[in-house]
Amino acid sequence: MQYDVEFDSGAFYPAPDTIRMAEIAEEKGFDAVWKGESNSTDPLVLLSGMASRTKRIKLGTAVYHMYGRSPVTMGIQAATLQDMSDGRFLFGLGVANRNIAEWHMGTFDRVLTRIKEYADIVREVASGEAVDYKGQLYSTGKFKLSWRPKYPEVPIYFAGLGEQMTRYAGRFANGIVVNMATPDMIREIIKRVRAGAEEAGRDPDKLEYVIKVRVCMNPDREKAKNKLKQVLTFYNLAPGYQEMLAAMGFEQENLAVRDAYREGGFRAAQAAVSDRLVENLPTVAASSGQEVRDRLQPYLEAGATRLIIPYVPITDGAVDETVAFMDAWRG
Repeated sequence: MQYDVEFDSGAFYPAPDTIRMAEIAEEKGFDAVWKGESNSTDPLVLLSGMASRTKRIKLGTAVYHMYGRSPVTMGIQAATLQDMSDGRFLFGLGVANRNIAEWHMGTFDRVLTRIKEYADIVREVASGEAVDYKGQLYSTGKFKLSWRPKYPEVPIYFAGLGEQMTRYAGRFANGIVVNMATPDMIREIIKRVRAGAEEAGRDPDKLEYVIKVRVCMNPDREKAKNKLKQVLTFYNLAPGYQEMLAAMGFEQENLAVRDAYREGGFRAAQAAVSDRLVENLPTVAASSGQEVRDRLQPYLEAGATRLIIPYVPITDGAVDETVAFMDAWRG
């Protein structure tokens, strides 16, 4: 079982501090540090900085989307970071949503075909072999890197929640990255991923099941809980999560948050986030490092092979608070 960290949930971390925190995470024994992408600081730029200052910790995107760069460019970047980090790159890839696609003049359609072809090209480019890919949505023309990569294999993990994408992860990826799923839903998702792998003649035991669980730690557990309610407000309002929340038994709670938002804006929506959501969704409000470990156990039992812990700070001193969490985890 691997425990990882992520530094971009609920707070802004200056880029130099993020790199310093990766060094600390390595010292504290975390296996990987991950960085997501939307309108925040760029994952690959930061991971490259982290690679130059660390030796062991793995470096993951959770997740990069497909719209900000061509698959050939992503293959070049992946090969470069693999060489720079001595093979520590973990490439989490997602289809994002219509809004993010529009930011980059992309088209949000045929997402299964799109992610499969994109991943195919990234792998082929990063391998250093000649590429001449002709797909339904992506074509490369003839291309080959100017150098022979030292680490020609890039592990790719699809971000997925729904029936089709999770099966696709089993068929075509090295694993799945799952966000905002309860232990029962995680079991269902892993079951689908494994089924997809078996359908493709692959060994499901060789895949990774990467699960995110957000954590906030404070001696006053109510303060931690209230901060996590802020994070959950975004997810209750975000496109793509409404059906997921309903499937996990939180349809009424989700509707209450959305109704409150329409009537009174974000503050009203946050006030409508119930304790039941905080206590049952993958958010841990704890008063100690040991309590965090105990509360993560159900996610391990559900089948996670790697847990990403995005720490959610309460105070304005996000860096110091996150470092204190990592100290407590080690303790």
